This record gives sequence, structure tokens and C-alpha cells, in this order.
Amino acid sequence: MLALDFPGSRRLVESLDDAVRKDCTTAITDALRQTLCRLMHDQDVSLPKCVYEPASDHYARREIYRSDDLGYCVIAMTWGPGQGTAIHDHAGMWCVEGVWHGQIEVTPYELVEQDQGLYRFESRGTMLAGPGSAGSLIPPHEYHTIRNPSDDAIAVSLHIYRGSMTSCAVFRKIRDNWYGRDQCQLSLDRTH
Repeated sequence: MLALDFPGSRRLVESLDDAVRKDCTTAITDALRQTLCRLMHDQDVSLPKCVYEPASDHYARREIYRSDDLGYCVIAMTWGPGQGTAIHDHAGMWCVEGVWHGQIEVTPYELVEQDQGLYRFESRGTMLAGPGSAGSLIPPHEYHTIRNPSDDAIAVSLHIYRGSMTSCAVFRKIRDNWYGRDQCQLSLDRTH
């Protein structure tokens, strides 16, 4: 179901559908990453104007497309200056993320220990990703933070999930590298 119509939307959907039809997770995410990089450089594909409008108090999530037949969805996220996430997972789903506009800072984490409801993570470095770059997350390597490092510019990223991601685990720091776990319900912002 195409939630928003925009220039090149059919090309985007057909290309993503082809990639998702691969036979294993690694092949799917590799194909999606390559496809997304190609689409982000395609002058005939332009995301709708609403995805360039940030929300003042949170990063915005707008559904672009959902395939009931193939079981994946595409969410555009709009990051206002300095907006970001806590350490979170992807509820066991693979995901391919690409930077459409601006810059995004991504920090992957490795879960190295669990003890009595607490979780210890170690950072695996921070990457600054610019327009046209994409990466993938495949469980159990799904823990990360994302943020817009800019003080004055927005960023837009496109996220392709294995299913409708309506909730995830979010981790809050308790002490040192130890975190508590909360369940977070995710909502979608208006698309106008």
C-alpha cells in the first residue's frame, strides 16, 4: 500500500519489491542496500515534501509504503537538529537504513552481558553517514543509536523493515555501560 504518492514512487516500490524477493536475509539486505543507494542518487525519485518537515519534540516517522504481499514497510524519518534515539533494537527484524538528506550519526552497540534484568553494551564506534549512504542491521546485531549531529539542519533517512515495526526495546543507562530495558510503542506522524 503506497501511503504517499511522489515522483518516482512506482520505481522505488518496484525496485524494493524485487530486492525483497531474494531467498535469504543476507541476500535481501544486500540487494536492498544497493537498491536504496541507487534510488537515492536517481534524480527521478523525490520523497514527498512532508518528510522534510521536522517535529519539534521528537524525530518524525512517516510511512511511505507497506507491502502486505511481501511483508515489509518503508518509513521516512525526519531528524530535527540534535534529535536522536537511545540505544534500541529492531524487535528482531532486519532493517536497511539510508540517508536521503543531511547527515546522520550512527553508533552500533554489541550486547556483551545480561545480568538480573540489566544489559551491558559496548560501543562499536560511531559513523557519520551522508546522503546516498546505506547500511543494514541483521539480528542479533541490531542495537544502535541514531542522531542528527547538526545544530541547524534537518536530516532525512529512509528505513526498510522486515515488517511493521510498531514497538522496540529501548535501553536507559543505569550505571557505567549497564542499561535497563523498556518497551517502546512507536507511532507514525501525520503525512498531510
